[in-house]
Amino acid sequence: MVHKGIQYSVSVVAEPDVWQWQFQIGESIRTGKTRTRLAALAARRARSKIDAALRASGASSANQGDN
Repeated sequence: MVHKGIQYSVSVVAEPDVWQWQFQIGESIRTGKTRTRLAALAARRARSKIDAALRASGASSANQGDN
């Protein structure tokens, strides 16, 4: 799946109602788990993590440009 140009994946794990998500921005690979019964909600949470990571990388880039 792709969100804002970032490819990500969400997959079920052996534990009930737990999903693992993963995405890469630049050289940084981020992974995590979320607990929900719905695959769509797990994907939404992964997209939220992508949005937060993009905001954080944009903020750090803007701060570096001020120096």
